[in-house]
Amino acid sequence: MKKMSVLVLAIIFIAGCGRFKNKGNDVKGQRIVCVSKHLTEMLFALGKGSQIVAVDLSSTYPDSARLLKTVGYHRVLSAEGIISMNPDLVIHSNDIGPETVVPQLVKVGLKIKVFPGANTLDSARLLLTQLGEYFDAKQQADSINKVIDADMLKVAEAQKQYTDTPSVMIIHFGRANNVYFVMSGRNGAGDKMITMAGGKAAKYDAKGAREISAEAVAAANPDVIIATDFGFDKMGGVEKFKSIPGVALTNAAKNNRIVRFEEHDLVYFGPRSGHNILQLMKLIHTTSDAPAK
Repeated sequence: MKKMSVLVLAIIFIAGCGRFKNKGNDVKGQRIVCVSKHLTEMLFALGKGSQIVAVDLSSTYPDSARLLKTVGYHRVLSAEGIISMNPDLVIHSNDIGPETVVPQLVKVGLKIKVFPGANTLDSARLLLTQLGEYFDAKQQADSINKVIDADMLKVAEAQKQYTDTPSVMIIHFGRANNVYFVMSGRNGAGDKMITMAGGKAAKYDAKGAREISAEAVAAANPDVIIATDFGFDKMGGVEKFKSIPGVALTNAAKNNRIVRFEEHDLVYFGPRSGHNILQLMKLIHTTSDAPAK
């Protein structure tokens, strides 16, 4: 078993002397470390962004979140980094790692609050309500939920203009394991958004978030490939993206229908989901199916 770093041991000793004890339950003015990207966006939307002092690397929306200090990728967090921020509260969604990080934070006496995910629109609405109640922002949460409902009415109306149902594959670069993998076909938030945008998730014969199989990508043969931002930018553009094994053999590559999309807009539902789905519609459908203006 690896020993804790000298820094963690020192902080644990200090915590034992009462450094992190009795922080209190008042959420106003708290120093928050948020290590789940959807919670980061929602707290900013609720007007609590000024209380966040650090985030994980995947918390990239809004732009203000990019200016904050980071404490590691959410599955490879640094306990030392979190502790050094002297937070009053650490919030996450049970999707963090390594397994040792939470016990270390608990041991030094940090207050930790777990909130649920937002894999569906309904769960996102409920989470916003829950965050609003916890952080004394109920009115703001109610207003955001009304905007979500109004945006989804626009989505329902926009769906009527398209007649094609393209198959769509999402290819993402996983920074935790440094490989490209397919996010489609697992009934996650991205697949649900594709369906809401009038497409269908391409069938990909593989389980879990593993390195993509050239044969499986070619066999799935999507009409459209959505490349998430980091991986697309890492490759340097569409033509270079086609060099990923199997991609060049797909209809998407042959017809130049590989599009870039922000990762944080595909992996959870939130305040901007209606807008994001409308953007997906414009990207995945052929223009010939849109009505003349």
